[in-house]
Amino acid sequence: MTEPAFFVLTALIDAPRHGYGIVADVAELSRGRVQLKIGSLYGVLDRLVGDGLVELDREEAWQGRLRRYYRVTERGRQALEAEAQRLAANARLASTRLRERRNPITGTPS
Repeated sequence: MTEPAFFVLTALIDAPRHGYGIVADVAELSRGRVQLKIGSLYGVLDRLVGDGLVELDREEAWQGRLRRYYRVTERGRQALEAEAQRLAANARLASTRLRERRNPITGTPS
């Protein structure tokens, strides 16, 4: 799963959101590391919809434009949980290896 897809799914866990809401949430959740433009967001959303991880929730007219709200599916929730577990396991492994490789005299990585 790509990092943008991970953060889009994470943004949609709480409630359905429209495009600009997703972009803002992704930027906040990633602490600014992932900055989606609307065009790239819809590419990510199209892939997530195609994979059955996200679906259209509703459409609303707002200031003369149509806003599409998306929500995560149960399959998307399961995929996000599996990815979060995979990332956590990888982080634990790397942390363990880093601790094991510390120089016993200086306490720094060897």
